Amino acid sequence: MASQDWFDKDFYKVLGVPKDVSEADLKKAYRKLARKYHPDANPGDAAAEARFKEISEAHSVLSDSAQRAEYDQIRAMGTGARFSAPSGAGGGTGGFEDVFGSMFGGGSRGGRTSYPQGGSFEDILGGMFGGGGGGGFGQPSGGFRGFGGPTPGRDVTASTTIDFVTATKGDTVHLQTSDGKPINVRIPAGVTDGQKIRVPGKGQASPDGGAAGDLILTVSVRKHPVFERDGLNLRVNVPVTFAEAALGATIEVPTLGGDPVRLKVAPGTSSGKILRVKGRGVKTAKGEGDLLARIEVAVPGRLTDAQREALQAFLTGGPQENPRADLIERARSV
Repeated sequence: MASQDWFDKDFYKVLGVPKDVSEADLKKAYRKLARKYHPDANPGDAAAEARFKEISEAHSVLSDSAQRAEYDQIRAMGTGARFSAPSGAGGGTGGFEDVFGSMFGGGSRGGRTSYPQGGSFEDILGGMFGGGGGGGFGQPSGGFRGFGGPTPGRDVTASTTIDFVTATKGDTVHLQTSDGKPINVRIPAGVTDGQKIRVPGKGQASPDGGAAGDLILTVSVRKHPVFERDGLNLRVNVPVTFAEAALGATIEVPTLGGDPVRLKVAPGTSSGKILRVKGRGVKTAKGEGDLLARIEVAVPGRLTDAQREALQAFLTGGPQENPRADLIERARSV
């Protein structure tokens, strides 16, 4: 937005805050209004969308200390003034020159305002807003900001939720900005829950021709019903029967997005044993992880009479071991 438009826009009124509002209160007021008028909360409501843009524009200026100071100066020049030619000698309505004459100490002489030290209209405005000698009013290298260069656009934040497979393997997601414009964002393989992705040039446009800001996208990842992330590794709990754990077996283990793999369970395997499958984890440009299969011995909920008798024979026919003896001993030694 061109700075000269600020004469006609009361951003404090738009946000419903006083002119001496603190940064914290300004942010609080903006968030409250943004939630109320956001297009996502008012689909198809053109009035709400226009109000949201107006709120965003006001916050963009007032939340930037430099722009806010500039805005306050510009608004101060136009307060209560009517920019029309002088109505004549002794006229009651001040003109454009009268406003600037009173600001800079110049007096109206025959309809013309004299400026301090013979400076021109452009020189005075250049001095006010950071320009140097010879700088024109509204020059393309920064507008009111003079030789300071164009102002970069502000960064904007957004969030999206993706599924576990997309986060692991990467993909392009299609989003929509607050003003309804589509935007494609590449999600890299291996992105984690809560990770932020910076998309250059997809933020707010510069108010005076500079580079656009960036989009800061926070990614939430849905949980998978089977797999969990452990860095670049994938973990999966694999149940085996008592007989498979005691006698050994070859079992099938699921993989993410692929066919199951066959793993050998050694005789006497206990719950908690980790079987590793190389290269079947998360693959990124920085490396690849493994699939970690954690064995869990599944105890049958029901036994037939024959099974119960066989287990009793198993207990009485072998050495009487207490698997908790070492646990109790270590607890006592502390």
